[in-house]
Amino acid sequence: MAIVDLAGLKAAVPSGARLLGFDLGEKTIGLALSDTLLTVATPLTTLKRGKFSADAPAIEKLIDTHGVSGLVIGLPLNMNGTEGPSAQSARAFGRNFAARRDIAIYFCDERLSTAAVTRTLLDADASRKRRDEVVDKMAAAYILQGALDQLRNLRTA
Repeated sequence: MAIVDLAGLKAAVPSGARLLGFDLGEKTIGLALSDTLLTVATPLTTLKRGKFSADAPAIEKLIDTHGVSGLVIGLPLNMNGTEGPSAQSARAFGRNFAARRDIAIYFCDERLSTAAVTRTLLDADASRKRRDEVVDKMAAAYILQGALDQLRNLRTA
């Protein structure tokens, strides 16, 4: 496998498998997991981001533990749709992971995902400390849920 479009992701994920969603930050990696029916994304964990060679084994362990068959990586596009340094970094992460592991990787537009999650946490009156603890994995769930919704729409189209 490798980098795929939405239809390629659908084809690559067998029945009963899960997807792992990523919100790649400079300091952390937020991770979320889908259910086996590919309908609901749930925040999973946040990893402290280091060198790729250190991050990859921890991610591979999660993939094996949870029966993951595809990755959904948030692509932080600029508001005008162009790709800046953060988007290029996300693509490099995906390419590096594809070179390590035979798994489908889909990039999902994640513009404003962290802002939307932060707004939700503020509305819920979450403390600054609590927001800092959960925002990355919740942003990953937001990104993954968007991809799951797109997959569901692809199935009915």
